[in-house]
Amino acid sequence: MKSFGSDNYAGVLPQVMQALQQANHEHARSYGGDAITAKTKDLLRDIFGADIDIYFVFNGTGANVLSISSCTQSFNSVLCANISHIYNDESAAPETFTGCRFFPLPVNDNAKLEVPVIEQRLIRKGDIHYAQAGMLSITQATEYGTAYTQSELQEISNLCRRHGIYLHMDGSRLFNAAAGLGCSIKEITTDAGIDILSLGGTKAGMMFGEAVIVFNNKLKEHVAYKHKQVMQLASKTRFISAQFAAMFKDELWRSTALHANKMARLLADTISKYPGIRVTKPVQANEVFAEIPREWNASLMDKYPFYVWVEATNEVRLVCAFDTSEEDIKGFDAAIADLKRQ
Repeated sequence: MKSFGSDNYAGVLPQVMQALQQANHEHARSYGGDAITAKTKDLLRDIFGADIDIYFVFNGTGANVLSISSCTQSFNSVLCANISHIYNDESAAPETFTGCRFFPLPVNDNAKLEVPVIEQRLIRKGDIHYAQAGMLSITQATEYGTAYTQSELQEISNLCRRHGIYLHMDGSRLFNAAAGLGCSIKEITTDAGIDILSLGGTKAGMMFGEAVIVFNNKLKEHVAYKHKQVMQLASKTRFISAQFAAMFKDELWRSTALHANKMARLLADTISKYPGIRVTKPVQANEVFAEIPREWNASLMDKYPFYVWVEATNEVRLVCAFDTSEEDIKGFDAAIADLKRQ
């Protein structure tokens, strides 16, 4: 069964599966000392156009915990969007591991943080009674499937520089954001002044695995120890790095992200024709958010699972993946049409 529940529901890209099989033939050094991991790191340095450090991890929460713990101490605070994954959907793992206070900030109508809102929380510097701001975390694409532009990222980065805090990007859907913006990965990370990045792979079509990319030289000294400490150092690292190598070969990530984004726009256009449905956010990546009649939920979910995002308004989230097809969207359309006739 296909679904619109999450791009995590999708399987594995054939090219990624092939890369896993190729990595499975011989013995190789453990804990990232293998040739595949070394070559993949060189590839990533070329793509990001920087002398970055790369750490492969098991999952997105692990990537975020490693990133945040590398930028903070327990007396720090972390500024983030009030809708962010690290604040709402990681079972307090970042707070538990870091001991930091998290300050959620309101987002604008396009689900983005804005500089004036961020700046209002950059207060009481040097006050021992107040958790000192240590980093800002933003999500690209946002939790509502919108994308920060290069200029917006640069403005936020400049603010962080002025106030001496680190800028973290949760890039679980970074590929979709870059595809939607029509830019390179480098333009919205390295060039934008990101200090540390959680780079998603699983949602894009990998079997498992994410990466933490460290840009800021001040952070590089101790991240390796944190990597082990937060239990994200894989003994058979090559099975993560091989997948990333496949994703970046011939920009596989871009073609698959472009397809998922295209399907999301088609889905939004398809459901928008119904008077009882309102698409609530611009579709800039691979997610559609819409308010639908509450009485449709059970019937539609039975055929095409998805999540209710805001219970009060019955706003739902519909996610397209690399394997979403026009036929899937036609089927969803037909299911809605059946409900309308009842």
